[in-house]
Amino acid sequence: MQITQQRTDTDFEVRSLDTACVNESQQKHPWWYNLKYLAVGLVFGIVFVKAEIISWFRIQEMFRLQSFHMYGVIGTAVVVGIISVWLIKKFRIRTIHGEPISFTKKKFNKGQIYGGLLFGLGWALTGACPGPLFAQIGTGALAVSVVVLSAIAGTWVYGYFREKLPH
Repeated sequence: MQITQQRTDTDFEVRSLDTACVNESQQKHPWWYNLKYLAVGLVFGIVFVKAEIISWFRIQEMFRLQSFHMYGVIGTAVVVGIISVWLIKKFRIRTIHGEPISFTKKKFNKGQIYGGLLFGLGWALTGACPGPLFAQIGTGALAVSVVVLSAIAGTWVYGYFREKLPH
């Protein structure tokens, strides 16, 4: 007679389906190595402000189909992303620390549609998506702090109920 033990670590099984952190660096660096991300974030924020990507009015124009501005920015980002991935694969480009970059196919599921709809609804209601939130706060739009706290709370709720959700 064989005794089987039920596995309680189902989160590992769910996470194994994710492609996040596939390329996570295994190297350990001093804390100041992270300053490069701060510098890139500051430049990114300045570009967002100058391009009016963080403008609530521009976002509302996009969702009301009144302006091409945001669609042009998003479309350009998609094209740059496609070209970047193609170049990384073609020339086998490595990370700045010399580690290989791998791309893993992700299985499509209906949860991605629900998540995309929720994301778009939140974006349309608040006039902000996660990228520009901090740039908006940096320009003095402190009301966006409520959106940041809500995003953090939503992420926590998702993490709490993750195992019970359809993946």
